[in-house]
Amino acid sequence: MRMPIFRIFILRIVTLTLATVALPIILIHAQAKDETSTVKVEATKTDTAHPEQFKAEQQASKGSVTIGGNAVNYDAYAGTLVVHPKGWDDVPQNADPDPKNKGPEASMFYVAYFKADNKGAPRPITFLYNGGPGSSTVWLHMGAFGPKRVVTADDSHTPAAPYSVVNNDYSLLDVTDLVFVDAPGTGFSRLSGKDREKAFYGVDQDAQAFADFISQFLAKYGRWNSPKYLFGESYGTTRSAVLANILETERDVDFNGVILLSQILNFTLDSDIPEFNPGVDVAYQLALPTYAASAWYHHKLPEPRPELAPLLADVEHFAMNDYALALQAGSSLATDQRHAIAAKLHQYTGLPVAYIEKADLRINGGEFEKNLQDDSNLTTGRLDTRFSGPTFDPLSKEADYDPQSAAISSAYVSAFNDYVRKDLKFGENREYKPEIDVFKWWSFVHQAPGVPFPLPGATNVMLDLSVAMKYNPTLKVLLNAGYFDLATPFYQGVYEMQHLQIPPELQKNIEFKFYESGHMVYAHEASLKAIHDNVAAFIVKSYNAKTK
Repeated sequence: MRMPIFRIFILRIVTLTLATVALPIILIHAQAKDETSTVKVEATKTDTAHPEQFKAEQQASKGSVTIGGNAVNYDAYAGTLVVHPKGWDDVPQNADPDPKNKGPEASMFYVAYFKADNKGAPRPITFLYNGGPGSSTVWLHMGAFGPKRVVTADDSHTPAAPYSVVNNDYSLLDVTDLVFVDAPGTGFSRLSGKDREKAFYGVDQDAQAFADFISQFLAKYGRWNSPKYLFGESYGTTRSAVLANILETERDVDFNGVILLSQILNFTLDSDIPEFNPGVDVAYQLALPTYAASAWYHHKLPEPRPELAPLLADVEHFAMNDYALALQAGSSLATDQRHAIAAKLHQYTGLPVAYIEKADLRINGGEFEKNLQDDSNLTTGRLDTRFSGPTFDPLSKEADYDPQSAAISSAYVSAFNDYVRKDLKFGENREYKPEIDVFKWWSFVHQAPGVPFPLPGATNVMLDLSVAMKYNPTLKVLLNAGYFDLATPFYQGVYEMQHLQIPPELQKNIEFKFYESGHMVYAHEASLKAIHDNVAAFIVKSYNAKTK
């Protein structure tokens, strides 16, 4: 997300209006746009001002990708499926002859890649999506697992076009067929009908739309008997938790695995604005290991630590013990203990002791990003703290933008717009929207499984994933996280997984993989190779069959 000028505006509003429903709105605003451009994309009703009846589309093409030295020929299908809100089949549709009053619907855009020469048992199929909410899936498609990959600079700003698009040696097509899905309103997906935003823009509404899409896709392409996987990034992990539960318990569709990248299930643990949830300090604790990793990367630790792993082990122990006790003590913390904790935080973050004490031992993500390299007038990245950029306002309290998002977004968006039209033959005379601003409509109210009605409060979908894992005890989960991610700190994901309401034996169904990269793990090529290998092994192992 392009942050803080927008973030500061939102936070000032929230100080006047914060309540149980306002909190999740702000949390997701700070979280929102996990992988997008810094260019503002206005969300308007221009595309849906004139109601239209959507129809499913499909454009077929063929291609080949070389993975690990082996060529994989594939059939590609770019198209749309039409989805409706939950309960749509239970009420008469289009009873009113006025098209302006017809029921809401969405055409959801997808690109599917199927191995062309597959024989034998059905290949696994994986549904992939980014998050936001309000983000398309251009990021996972062009940066991670599609057959083509855009090349970007590792930790600095990628020069402007022309961009290099290459064969993706790390595409997952060697082990699974792939379906990249754009959320309603993003990419080439569109909304229509009365109350369309209310029908699709919300935690539960969004998941229901994806459930409808997946059910239709399995039927259209005859994939009901294939091993099935969900792959969500950032808010896409929130979606996956809700979606897995819906598919398992409401639609009788068991999935073999859920793959989470840069996880956030409980928004009260978000590191962007924990100060608006006073008395709940866990977010500061869970962000601290990422602060330490970032200071280590930029050589800001007062005492150099040659290895990252031992440093993180020390910081995690401190965060959940001495630091936790100090934060819990609040104003009762003795002065000498306060000084000792501040000194330890200085050792782990490189921030000045005086600044740490002035901040009451509590530093949010935006403050850390602004101050870590303040002596060089540089702002540290949020999505990936390996990135730095010139500070907009040297006197600002927090970061005013995200250097990592600014560094790579143009490359992804430009490359995909070129690729989808030239190679996939889809999108002529249409606008592809990499991100949209959905927050004027988005509902964060969530009805968790077993709860008779939606409850106000910060979004928390840990219960959804817990129920899905208990309902289907063979469901496997793979959590992937980057050490340099401040949008969804890696240790927050660990904490959430360790606090799912599942029996101890089901904890064995969860695997953890960590990378020396950021939110978009795949933006670092060594980490892209590692995540490919880890996900491929997870898929093959979790359906217990040889890859076809």
